[in-house]
Amino acid sequence: MIKSILEFLSLSNLSYSEIIWVCIGTFGQLIFFSRWLVQLFYSEKNKSSVIPIGFWWLSLVGGIITFIYAKHINSFPFMLAQLIGIVVYSRNLYLLYK
Repeated sequence: MIKSILEFLSLSNLSYSEIIWVCIGTFGQLIFFSRWLVQLFYSEKNKSSVIPIGFWWLSLVGGIITFIYAKHINSFPFMLAQLIGIVVYSRNLYLLYK
């Protein structure tokens, strides 16, 4: 069963270190995705569209972890997209704390 799941996810022929890196990349993406859940929760709570500060922190942390993964796999377009996002998230946090 586990073997078929790994084959379905194209992870069956990865080394241990490669699996660790896939886990790191997935973790970064999950943190990045969770920002939308935080935003949804706060918007529902306030009955208005709200972007809480946690949204920007999750964006920044998820973006940094994902950037590290993108660097590991040497994907320039992936790194560039994350780097641009990291600049935007950092700027928003700076403005909020200023």
